Amino acid sequence: MALSRHEPDLALGSRVEDGPPRYEFHTTDGLCSPDAFRPAELALLEACWGDDLGRLLVPQANYGVVGCVLTGVAETITMTETSARAAACAERNAATNGVDATVATTAHPADRDDEFDTVAYAPKPYTPIPVGKQHVANALASLAPGGTLFVAGTTETGLARYEDCLADLAGRVETVHDGDARIVAATPSGTGDPPAFVEPREFSATVDGVDLSLVSVPGTFSAGHLDHGTRLLLETATIADGAHVLDCCCGYGPVGAYAGATADVDLWLTDDDAVAAACAERTLAATDVDGTVVAADAVSGVADRRFDHVLSNPPTHAGDGVLSDLFSGMARVLAPAGHATVVHHRGLDLSRHFARFSTVETLAMGEEHVVVRLSGVRS
Repeated sequence: MALSRHEPDLALGSRVEDGPPRYEFHTTDGLCSPDAFRPAELALLEACWGDDLGRLLVPQANYGVVGCVLTGVAETITMTETSARAAACAERNAATNGVDATVATTAHPADRDDEFDTVAYAPKPYTPIPVGKQHVANALASLAPGGTLFVAGTTETGLARYEDCLADLAGRVETVHDGDARIVAATPSGTGDPPAFVEPREFSATVDGVDLSLVSVPGTFSAGHLDHGTRLLLETATIADGAHVLDCCCGYGPVGAYAGATADVDLWLTDDDAVAAACAERTLAATDVDGTVVAADAVSGVADRRFDHVLSNPPTHAGDGVLSDLFSGMARVLAPAGHATVVHHRGLDLSRHFARFSTVETLAMGEEHVVVRLSGVRS
């Protein structure tokens, strides 16, 4: 993962005599709170530090603060993330701080075959409540008998609604820390599979006479309908038989599904979000399209391949560093005569990112979006 914009050096003092004098963390655009520690994560450190945590799981670990610092009071550390970019940053920070931790990118955080003695979870502010509840339910189900789940949050992160969920699922729920962020601790009430708060939703869309069966879940971009920008991209792009095609930032896969349904291509899809990538696999299967889906930051999962055509509706809200990594990555994976077709909001100026290409052509203008073709990678 390239850290292209800035690397705020965040540090916390160490309480471990034989550990580093302080813990240092590198962050990047696209992660939650890249410029400051989150109060919920700091509260978890305060609440958990005096305990023997045993086997610790940190779901949605972000850039690894909780997992790295609590290594001093845990037997083993496992950090999971749905974001491949965040997982790479957490893994880097574990190495920087000399922490022996398992870091995994997964579509189902806390839904693992392993058992844990402790789970420490700080829901991110923008987490849809059903998604957060699913993380909580999965975390409870992953606990060994006698284990404890700590959930930290504020009013803004919907902690009260997670408490209601825990009241229905857990054997015991109590507040163990109150301050800028509050922490509740819960113990499992028994064994069994966790309830489902998030269910895949299949819906259909037709583009230029091509029927697509799309599968999404809450929290994925435009989860209930094909958005206007993606539709304009598909109505504009020309997919040639025999092409090596990449759907970059694929979401739940409408672009890749359309490309594979309209032409005989070697199809690859990639997205930073493992949940979206899992939905994209379902979309390809539902639309009867063959392709390979990779959960990876930008083009890192396909860096050894070259593509005749890259298609993308990029996450322009994710920050300049994410876009810089994304477009430089597109330039690297394009075949010599290849091109990229990209859609974005008309009000955005992406010319700095397009400067990596010698030719920028406007192909279509919608009410809110524009489709451009990028070709001729500059050396």
